[in-house]
Amino acid sequence: MSEPHEWDEPHWRGLVEQVRAGQNLLPKSWPGGARCAVALSFDSDHETNELRDGGESIARLGWGEYGARRGIPRIRKVLDRHGVKASFFVPAVSALLHPEEQRSLAEKGHEIGLHGWIHERNTQVPPEAERELMLRASDTLEKITGTRPVGMRTPSWDYSAHTLSIAREMGLLYDSSLFSDDDPYEIVEKGEATGIVELPVEWIRDDAVYFMMNRFGAQRPYTPPADVLDIFRREFDGAYDEGGLFLLTMHPHVTGYRSRIFILDELIDHIKSRGDCWIATHAEIAAYCAEEAGLKGHT
Repeated sequence: MSEPHEWDEPHWRGLVEQVRAGQNLLPKSWPGGARCAVALSFDSDHETNELRDGGESIARLGWGEYGARRGIPRIRKVLDRHGVKASFFVPAVSALLHPEEQRSLAEKGHEIGLHGWIHERNTQVPPEAERELMLRASDTLEKITGTRPVGMRTPSWDYSAHTLSIAREMGLLYDSSLFSDDDPYEIVEKGEATGIVELPVEWIRDDAVYFMMNRFGAQRPYTPPADVLDIFRREFDGAYDEGGLFLLTMHPHVTGYRSRIFILDELIDHIKSRGDCWIATHAEIAAYCAEEAGLKGHT
């Protein structure tokens, strides 16, 4: 295999153009004249963080269970107090381990979105296996909640060369795994507009990078919770000033602790203090952006 400096232009250009950002889907205005849109999301990985690596550590499986046992109830209490809805991206195995959690969240009006089967690294499974896992995960979430997911967040925020084509086959409305912008955009595959809305993520707006701990590796928490709140608040303030989208990713087994849950609570307080923000699920925001842009298949 040749080295990257030896690649010809068709090769490196082909790699870059597999999946790109297409037209900007930031609407001219948000519903109700809101200044900006806010999408709160929680990746309910639970025990799958350990299972997907073939791990058998009882302690790390218990850490995942903490997310369901203590993290989710604390998060729900905050969301209920503020009267806001959020999106929960759930590996199918997590949903099978905690079906009542998913059902009760869905009954409350929260969104349950795709997040793989067992939080697998989709870049490391064969294409036919990736497709089967995505379809099986969607079937599983639908069976548990009664609603078929319309959007996905890939495990570990990564795409294989086949992920997007599978999402298109499934007719998904949106994805929330890519990084090409701050605001919504249409995903383009090899130069072709797909009609799929991207609600972009970013590690800056993810709690795990500031707090994750791995006893057997080099990961150690180093950021005080108050500093994380400050970062998230500044990201929101920037989105508000620009009239764009603020999308936040959190994890029940990371933020659901007594010393950290205040981040979510005080951040929502700050957002609501502006008085003109639309806090909605990912599905609601994606559907609105698609309709406003007249995307094919969503008008």
